[in-house]
Order: sequence, then C-alpha cells, then structure tokens
Amino acid sequence: MSTITIVYSVLGVICTLILALIVGTFLPGFERKYIQARIQQRIGPPTTSPGIIAPIKFFFKENISPNSPVPSLYKSLPIVCFIVVLLILLALTPQMYFFGALASIIAIVGFLKVEKVAYVLMGSLSKSVMSLGLSFPDTVKGAAHPNTEKVYLEDISSNRAFRMIAFGSFPFYLALFIPVTITGSIFLGDIVAYQQANGPFIFTLAGFIGAIVFFIGYMILLNEYPFNILKSKADVIEGCYMEYASKYRSFVYLTKGFLMFTLGALFSVLFIGIPPNIFSWGIIVNILVAFIFSILMGVMSAFSPVFTYRQFYPVVISSSLLGVLALAIGLL
Repeated sequence: MSTITIVYSVLGVICTLILALIVGTFLPGFERKYIQARIQQRIGPPTTSPGIIAPIKFFFKENISPNSPVPSLYKSLPIVCFIVVLLILLALTPQMYFFGALASIIAIVGFLKVEKVAYVLMGSLSKSVMSLGLSFPDTVKGAAHPNTEKVYLEDISSNRAFRMIAFGSFPFYLALFIPVTITGSIFLGDIVAYQQANGPFIFTLAGFIGAIVFFIGYMILLNEYPFNILKSKADVIEGCYMEYASKYRSFVYLTKGFLMFTLGALFSVLFIGIPPNIFSWGIIVNILVAFIFSILMGVMSAFSPVFTYRQFYPVVISSSLLGVLALAIGLL
C-alpha cells in the first residue's frame, strides 16, 4: 500500500468521524424539537440545546468529587462509553475492513456490551447524598431495623441496566446476525460486498423483518420511550448519571447523539450495504437513515408511556421471536 493511499484512507476515516460527530449533535434536538414537541403540541427545546449547548454548558461547569468508592473510575465511564461508540463507527468505515476481526459482527457486539456494562458500573460506583436516608424496609411506622442493608438510588438504576443488558438487547443482537445468515460471513466487508452485488437485504423478507427488530433494539439501546426504564426519570432522579458534572456530563450528552448516528450507520451497512465514507455519495444515505430513525423514534416516543416490566418483557419476547423467524428465513 502506497503512502498516498494510506494518507487518503486515514484522512477519510478522520473526516467521516468528524462529520458523524457534527450530525450527531443535531439528532437529539431534531428528534425532540421537530418530532416529539410537534406531535405533543408544545414548543420544545431549541434544536441545538441537547447536543450542542448542553455539552458546552456542562464542560465549563465546576467539577465535583462524587460520593463513590472509586471516584476516578466512576467519572471516566462516560468517556469510556464515548470511545466505545467511536470504535464502533470506526469499524463500520470501509477503510478499516482489512483489519478483519475488528470489522466484524462479533466486534460490534463486544463493543456494545462494553457500553452497556458501563451503566451497571456507574450504578455500582455511585453513592449519592440523596440516598443517605434511603433504607428498606420502610421505617415510617417507627419499627427499628438495625440490620437493614443500605440501598442507593444508583443501585436501583444499576439493576435496571442489568435487566436491559440481559433481556432488552437480545432482539438487537438477533437482528445483527440476520445478514450473517444470508451471506455466511461475520465480516462487514463481505456483508457490504454481497449487497452491492445482489441488492440490499432490506428488500428481502428476512431483511425487512430484521429491520423492524433492529429498530426496536435501536430504541432499547438508546433508552427512549417506551423503553426508558433504565433512566430513573420516573423517580425524578437521573439514576447513575446523577453525580456526573462538568466535562463528564458533557460526554454523556455527546455520546447520545453520536450513538444515534452510529446505530443508523450500522443499519446502513447491514441492511442497505452502504458504509459510512465521506468520500462517497453513500454518506448521504447514512445521514438520511440516521434522521429517519430519529423521526420514527420521535413518533414512537411521543405516543408512548414508560413501559414497566409487565409490558417490557412481552415486547422483548415478541421481537426476539421475530428475529428468530428472520434468521430462519435467511438460512433458507
């Protein structure tokens, strides 16, 4: 490989990542302002507020020392999540396909698992002052419970995160392997090449069903209504995010929009056969998919309450069965 080719490839990857970051900063505001707010007939936040203004505002706020057994690790976890999403998008770019194992479905699943496990660690490592008086069972009636184990709000959020990891992400992972069953390869380069030669998978029965399952998993991974149980906003608490301040909370906001674009790019690769590459017109498709997913998610969120586990489990089981059906069709 010549020096010019290497420089061209590196420049393409860097520019693609920068474009993804820029587009990602507008996606949360677009979804909340122009979709949810319009449907619910309210003004909504400015388009730039969730993805641009909020990260800038928090980046310059004073940092705090969280009430945590390992404060440095706790504060670094949002940065870890951001890096993981960055690695996922990096693996999707065509310049990285020659790395083999890095640009594969297995690597994507592994990266997503790290991003999800980080939420569990956040809940385990945060012991906020708002939880100091929180003990079970209830002592309102005056009964003494000297041996009561201390319970923290972040622990509750952590348990929710674990359930989301164990059950909620399962349909999404099934959707990821539908292109694998059709092409017979776990490598993204092979999946893209197959679709460019034979047409996008989304126009097949297995691919269409897989796209539905993928979108359900997309909303679960982003923790959006109705799959919002991971965040404790129903308790007027931010759960494991509560003690993040300054630049660490900025990374929380940046990661949300960046993940929205990255999951849209992942769909483009797996079901349309167009990888994110700023030197190709296909990047327009990646951007359109990201905005279309934002529109669909906004519509769903605007009309949906927060699911309890009574509704959550049936939806996960049903979408998982759809994923299994699509896998079977793909094998046939």
